[in-house]
Amino acid sequence: MAKVLESRRDDILEANTLDLEASREMAIPPLILDWLKLTPERLMASVDILHRLAQCPDPLNQAAATPYAASHGLVVGQSMPLGVVALIYESFPELSCIMAGFSLRTGNALILKGGSEASHSNSAIVAVLQEAMEDANLPESAVQLLPSDEGDLIRELVTVNRAVNLAIPYGRRSLVNQVVAQATVPVLKTTIGNCYLYWGSSGDADLVYSIVSDSHKSEPDPVNAIEKILVDQRCDDREIRRLLDGLISDGFALLGDEVMVAKFPDLAAVGDEQWTCAQLNHTLTIKMVENVEHAARWINRYSSGHADCLVTDSYSESRRFTAAIASATVYINTSSRFSRVSSQGHPLFLGMSNDRGHYRGAITLGMLTTLKQIIQGPI
Repeated sequence: MAKVLESRRDDILEANTLDLEASREMAIPPLILDWLKLTPERLMASVDILHRLAQCPDPLNQAAATPYAASHGLVVGQSMPLGVVALIYESFPELSCIMAGFSLRTGNALILKGGSEASHSNSAIVAVLQEAMEDANLPESAVQLLPSDEGDLIRELVTVNRAVNLAIPYGRRSLVNQVVAQATVPVLKTTIGNCYLYWGSSGDADLVYSIVSDSHKSEPDPVNAIEKILVDQRCDDREIRRLLDGLISDGFALLGDEVMVAKFPDLAAVGDEQWTCAQLNHTLTIKMVENVEHAARWINRYSSGHADCLVTDSYSESRRFTAAIASATVYINTSSRFSRVSSQGHPLFLGMSNDRGHYRGAITLGMLTTLKQIIQGPI
């Protein structure tokens, strides 16, 4: 799949150009246009992921620990495919090939339902993938693309319990909520944006700036981008001013609560609804809080709950923060920036989830498998 995608790169980019031209004529929002744009670098990054998937250890038929023991035999857990996975996504045409790689590597069949804005791109990519699958003696029907402009296919797709074993919505919160509301099949929610950072009183302003700035560099999908900053009221105003100036010089638009606006009048006032809203752009909203407990309560109430940060030099404060935070992933004094390829090469990540069940945090190959429990008696 990686080799054929690379050899047919120009055809795919040409199809993407058609989608971009049509979307501009239809006044598609700039955010979606950015997600839609398939540059040579983005396409080759997906090719690299497929190469890495080919080199990964087999995620199937692995022995796994089981949560209980049987008095009449040995209990063994064995990983196995889920069956059929459905990806419902908007823009992000490279997800077609990335998700195809994830699905086939875990022995699953895949149904793709992309948005109409990426119809040419998705069709071109899936045609290439199916060509590669045929060359590898795999059934091309193991990866299927549904039409993007025929009826309410999302509702139909996520309610066929006999055929679909897991649905994954990927995009803005409105799309994810639509799938969750309609689905009768299991859903693995993905989450993008509206991550919080709490700047503790002992934390370093330069580190806050570095983390916030770096978190926005995971193009094109700002999965873990810090959009809200909670500042401890004991932080020095001169250090806060220095942070704000650095962020402004980097092109961030800054909003503040009443306390922040009173202290720093160049900040625009924030609306109440924006605390739960993922801006998905270079807009940062800043609030003054009393202490770590106040910050944790605010984050638990308003953040997206998949990736939140703390900057502190206090071990006690870090322990109190992590104990109080309900988010799936907590970063302490390090960037939350999202990358599908970890620095060590493994594992590979599809996205992030804030689910409270089994599927939580970074979405890896293992989340596309399930566990068969085998109780072995004497033979």
